Amino acid sequence: MTDRQILPKTLLRQRHWQTYRTFCKEYDKAAGLLDLTLQGKWPSRAQLHRWLSGEFKGLPYSDHCRVLETMFPGRSAEELFSLGKSEVLASRGDVEPPKSADRIAEICPAPQLADVAAVFGSRSAFTSVYPPSVLFDSAREINAAGLSLNVLCQNYPDHRLKRLLESGTTIRCLFLNPEGSAIRAREDEEGYRDGTLTTLNISMLTRLRGRLTPEAAKLLESRVHDETIRFNILIADETTCVVQPYLPQARGAGSPTIVINDNTAADGLFPVFDQVFTSMWERSSPV
Repeated sequence: MTDRQILPKTLLRQRHWQTYRTFCKEYDKAAGLLDLTLQGKWPSRAQLHRWLSGEFKGLPYSDHCRVLETMFPGRSAEELFSLGKSEVLASRGDVEPPKSADRIAEICPAPQLADVAAVFGSRSAFTSVYPPSVLFDSAREINAAGLSLNVLCQNYPDHRLKRLLESGTTIRCLFLNPEGSAIRAREDEEGYRDGTLTTLNISMLTRLRGRLTPEAAKLLESRVHDETIRFNILIADETTCVVQPYLPQARGAGSPTIVINDNTAADGLFPVFDQVFTSMWERSSPV
């Protein structure tokens, strides 16, 4: 298909409905105006991805069409899913295979970035563009997993964390167990010997919890795990995911940083790292 603007994707972005969870909520609102039995029958994540990437061959099922026309008043299903004659996918058999690596740029001139929004060479380069205030100030859910989680625990002021929690934000922090074997291996690799890589920030969150109201304290969870550490993962509101690999003999501050923004991409990285966090959290233990 050509690089035309896909109308459903454009309309969702204009309304900030492009994440799968938000789309489903808005779909249910529109469905309730038509027929309550249509609520909960939103398309799968993969189907939504096909709609937003233009990989559709015709109109969706009639019920989907009715709901979408209610979500976007003044737009018919035919308009939302129209294809011009020049926008038909070419068959795989019509594409001549590359004869050398030099032809890759001709066949695929733009990099295929899936849902990756940005890549930085280090954490400092990342935070200069995405300071903690941008990531956290309006977040309603924060999930973080890593060695020490300095971006959240050291670079974001305690009083702002307290304000987030007391306004209803859920925060889950997963640290490498300071008493485990995996932290010993990582400390050896980074040249530490005093056990301070995780204990400082775990203690900080424990003190913060002690200053919270009982209701807010329930929203802050700290857990630990004892496994070889591979990634630092930060997910805000299921819409922005920040990932850093842990490189051999290199501190986290010097590692490349990847920003992933759109969790509607069925073949993107967001669901991969969301599942990594969920899996590690389920195997972890409370502090």
